[in-house]
Amino acid sequence: MRKDPYSFDPAAIEEPPSTLGGTLSRIGPGMLLTAAIVGTGELIATTRLGADVGYVMLWMILFSCLIKTVVQCVWGRYTVATGETGLAALNHFPGPRARGVNWVVWTWGIIILLSLPLIGAMYAGIAQVMVQFIPALPEGVWVVILTFVTLAVLLRGAYRHVEFLAVWMVAVFTLMTLCAAAILTSQPEYFTWGQMAGGLKFDLPEEGIVVAIAVFGITGVNAGELSAYPYWCVEKGYARFVGPREESEAWRRRAKGWIRVMHFDIFVSMCVYTLATVAFYMLGAGVLHTLGQIPKGNETIAVLSKMYSETMGSFGLYLFYVGAIFVLYSTVFAATAANSRIFADMMRLMGRFMANDYDARLRYQRLFTIALSVIPCIIYFATGEPVQMIKAGGVVLGLMLPVLAFAVLYLRYKKLPPDVAPSQVTTYILWFAASVMLVTMVAFVLLQVGVIKN
Repeated sequence: MRKDPYSFDPAAIEEPPSTLGGTLSRIGPGMLLTAAIVGTGELIATTRLGADVGYVMLWMILFSCLIKTVVQCVWGRYTVATGETGLAALNHFPGPRARGVNWVVWTWGIIILLSLPLIGAMYAGIAQVMVQFIPALPEGVWVVILTFVTLAVLLRGAYRHVEFLAVWMVAVFTLMTLCAAAILTSQPEYFTWGQMAGGLKFDLPEEGIVVAIAVFGITGVNAGELSAYPYWCVEKGYARFVGPREESEAWRRRAKGWIRVMHFDIFVSMCVYTLATVAFYMLGAGVLHTLGQIPKGNETIAVLSKMYSETMGSFGLYLFYVGAIFVLYSTVFAATAANSRIFADMMRLMGRFMANDYDARLRYQRLFTIALSVIPCIIYFATGEPVQMIKAGGVVLGLMLPVLAFAVLYLRYKKLPPDVAPSQVTTYILWFAASVMLVTMVAFVLLQVGVIKN
């Protein structure tokens, strides 16, 4: 009989690790997010930004990677302490409801569907690489092949398989990118420490606030990845290890201990994807901006490969092709796996199956795995422009950020058990992050309708 990770089991209750080694052995959900993050925004969008504006937006890259983690931390804390899934938590938010779920959950579902061009862009990027190896098959054929490969893997994959494959795929390419960035620092025609220092000053490029908003929406943890994190925490077992809520010191000790493990998981993943993001940005700003090469259309991967061939020689070109397959596919893999789980949970909230019916949950999960793999493939054939597909997906995910942030603030004050609530400092930072997200997205909307000028 299959074990249901979404239900409490007295036999699953476990004391949290007390050593660094033990804590390291229990991380994983954050690395799954990293697998999605590094492919979605960093390889294509971040390097495109560097190619466009040079080093001037480095400060925004760092700010974007750091500030959003507070929402992730508080939402993850709620999940570990209550065992509720991400959408179940959002469903507490007041406001209009339809078919058993509130407007926040409906908004999430619409936003995720509108962001599927991101996955289509990943398919396009991988296909462009595969054409370099096997040119006899055109790009469109490779997109179809990749869609079926994704289905074959995810329809059979439990959490541990998804985690293992995604983590190793992103680790390989991240290490390669850090090496390329390190080599870049020894090439003065592409890099100086003065340029890096200049990028840390609060400044905007000629394109101004539009670019800043795009960077904030795409880099770091986006709305889709924030929504996925509670589900990976549940499937990893953090909430089951704590057990159902009790008024006991033993429960509080377990809850605080596993929340500490969850925080460490977020910290490690943040360090990894921030380093990777900065490295990608350095390569785009140093190499592509200097060469005047802008990744776009069917030439996206060929232009991006110059970051490696210019820093590491011809050997770097082949490393890039192999690594690009890993990092782009890790996004397809991790994002589709997460969203299929979340949409299945939405069906539960709408009354399509009972909370303890794990077989029904898996059936819906497989159904959405098929839909969320095929739809991006169709989008690719309708557009075929990976950079624009990423921009479109990034914009809609950015619009969801303030909604999620204020929903998490509601959970912090109204639903989170007081004995495991975050500190006042963390709460102030959460308010700041939510306010920044709201102001950023309002500014974007006003720019689009022409109320304010860039």
